Amino acid sequence: MITLKLRHLVSTALLMFSAIFSSQALAESPIYTSYFSDTAVSGYDTVAYFTENKPVEGDSKYSAEYQGAEWHFSSQKNLDAFKADPAKYAPQYGGYCAWAVAKNNTAKGDPMQWAIHNGKLYLNYNAEIRSKWFADKDALIVTADKNWPSVLN
Repeated sequence: MITLKLRHLVSTALLMFSAIFSSQALAESPIYTSYFSDTAVSGYDTVAYFTENKPVEGDSKYSAEYQGAEWHFSSQKNLDAFKADPAKYAPQYGGYCAWAVAKNNTAKGDPMQWAIHNGKLYLNYNAEIRSKWFADKDALIVTADKNWPSVLN
């Protein structure tokens, strides 16, 4: 019971601190990063989804800044490819869950729950949501495109 109250107190304090000191207190970042990080796609190499057809962890020694987030890559070659055309390799909807954006909401995108469709990278929240997204992805993409980026406000 005390632990639950302590968690609530800490969460409330962090939320208040964030609201007071964040320059984006009223809007979410255009790139999904975890709460205490500025690293996009949980540090996974977004170019590797296209070149290796699988998630590959990036290395901070191969990094770039794009849209306010730090992006990691597994090689200099992939870093160079990203720098040449970041919009080609960055996940749609800033790495937020594609299904959630289609539902006019946001949720974290899991780098292990991914798909490349029509040359674009999409992330989803978990395997169950990814299955729902796959069942009607073309219609959901149309809706998500309409919702993006206003869903961040």
